[in-house]
Order: sequence, then C-alpha cells, then structure tokens
Amino acid sequence: MIITIQKPASEILEGLKGLKKVFLVGCGECATVCKTGGSDELRKIKEVLEKEGKTVLGSCIPDAPCIASQIKTEWARHIKEIKEAEAVLVLACGLGVQSVKDNDRMGLPVSPGCDTSFGAVVDARNNFYEKCSFCGECLLASTAGICPVTLCPKGILNGPCGGVNKGKCEVDKDKDCAWVLIYQALEKKGGLEEIKKIRKPRDFKKSLKPHSVNAR
Repeated sequence: MIITIQKPASEILEGLKGLKKVFLVGCGECATVCKTGGSDELRKIKEVLEKEGKTVLGSCIPDAPCIASQIKTEWARHIKEIKEAEAVLVLACGLGVQSVKDNDRMGLPVSPGCDTSFGAVVDARNNFYEKCSFCGECLLASTAGICPVTLCPKGILNGPCGGVNKGKCEVDKDKDCAWVLIYQALEKKGGLEEIKKIRKPRDFKKSLKPHSVNAR
C-alpha cells in the first residue's frame, strides 16, 4: 500500500495556474483506501476547481494508475474529453502521476494532487504502518519478520545500540527499540542464535535509484 496525503487546494491550483480545462484521474486502490483519490475526493476537487473558474471535462478512476495498460484503456474510453483538456490532475501516488505522463500521447501537462508519503501495511482498523524501506536486501528471515532498516531510526543491522533504555528507543522514547522487539520475537521461537550473527554493512548498490526490472 502506497500512502498519500492530498495536497492543499492552494498548491493544487498553483500547479494548474493558467490552465482552465482539466481532466481528473484517481486511483481505485491505494489512494481510495487513503481517502485521497477515490470518487469522493475527485468530486470534492472538481467542486474546488469549478469554483475557481476551471472546467472539469471528465474523470476516471483506474484500479491502479501505475499500470500502463489501465491508463491506456481509460484514455481510449475518455479520448474525447482528453483531447479538449489542457491539463491532467492526478490524485494518486507519484507512480500514478508518472504513469499517466508516460502513457499520455497528447503530451498534456500532468499535475500531482497528492504527496506520496511511504509504503505501509494496513491493519484491520485501516491504520497505516510503515514496515518496509524497499532496501533490496531483505533481512526478515533472520530478524523474526521485523525490519530493523525501517523500524530502527538509525537503521542499525547489529543492535541494539547503546541508547536503548528500558526497551525504548533514544530517538523516540514512545517507541519500542526494534532490536528489543527482534530479540523477544526470536526468543519466543527459540531462534536467539540469529541475533548473535554479525551482519555485513548493507550493499547500497542494491538500492541505487532508479530501479528497473525487465519482464521476460
């Protein structure tokens, strides 16, 4: 799940400055769950834009705008409106925004309506928790499914550090130390030998950006 926060209306309007006819794109998955790019949010931003004298020609909400085929399908369905548009406003993550840009043959200005925050898991109450940093070197098999790269503010691979106090992190005293959690989890399943292993420094080549994987 990619977590987004909708930009303030003033910032959205600034991004569309001088452009009157707008087509809206939402996201049926992540941004809908975050309440930043679903049908309600598109309706509300349409009202904001129209109050400012802009014309919203139409909208679409592909399930995943980050998938090129879905954007191409929606563009074919809405080609008449898009041909008249001067800009596209995308209420989705940065991946969705760039996917729209890459697959828009009209070459229209594409403006983001959201800020992309982080990747998260979602609990039963729809709370969002960052658990993975997409580092390219997963340690979860040896850390009882708890990621020290993400959950430790220092990203320590051989912890805990000297700042841990009563199981809490010195950076944020309200948070449990990731390595204390790892120790407790390994202890429960009889795997404490894992915490004795010395982990090599991360290979940052594996997290060089931008990434790409060729489909075969």
